[in-house]
Amino acid sequence: MSDGMRAVLWRLAALPPDRRRVAIMELSEPQKRELHNAWWLFEACRVGAAPALVRTVVAVDPPASAEGDACGIVAVGLGEDGRGYVLEDASVRGLSPEVWARAVVRCATRHRADRVIAEKNQGGNMVASVLFAADAALPLALVHATQGKTLRAEPVSLLYEQGRVSHVGGFPDLEDELCGFVIGGGYDGPGGSPDRADALVWALSELLLKKRKAARVRQL
Repeated sequence: MSDGMRAVLWRLAALPPDRRRVAIMELSEPQKRELHNAWWLFEACRVGAAPALVRTVVAVDPPASAEGDACGIVAVGLGEDGRGYVLEDASVRGLSPEVWARAVVRCATRHRADRVIAEKNQGGNMVASVLFAADAALPLALVHATQGKTLRAEPVSLLYEQGRVSHVGGFPDLEDELCGFVIGGGYDGPGGSPDRADALVWALSELLLKKRKAARVRQL
């Protein structure tokens, strides 16, 4: 990424969403292309293993129906170095609520998640019901989206730009969705909706963008 584009990214990040969209429209076409390509930087952030983790979160973007979009299920850890580590994309497609709920529980169990975050816009109380039916002790927190997926993703994209996120291995389906976000609004990636990417956004927002008390290193 050029130094000029890095400066553009930081200026855009400081603007409120409505002014940011106007500023992007005023960029030249080459700048828009570079901005789009620079938004998610994966090859530079891959690592072979995560360090000791102080927290692990599994985030879920439930589908509207079994025939519709995928159920986004992504596990992310917070390292003792203060960085986010994407651990697994466990997303599934074409499954009933009972079955994708069990997939969420298995992912949370594998990674010893201390929190499972599920978006409740699609399904409301049904989301909590099917997840608790799969595991009554699941550490579940429901969240309600008040912004579109692209706007929610913009602060997380800046975490990548700042070098605060690593992928433990490669997640091609997830990364393809992330690259489909169009800065300023919209989605131009695979599938009808970036469900894997949205789950990732919820997880990283919980770990790196939400203010919390300091956590201790988790003992394995």
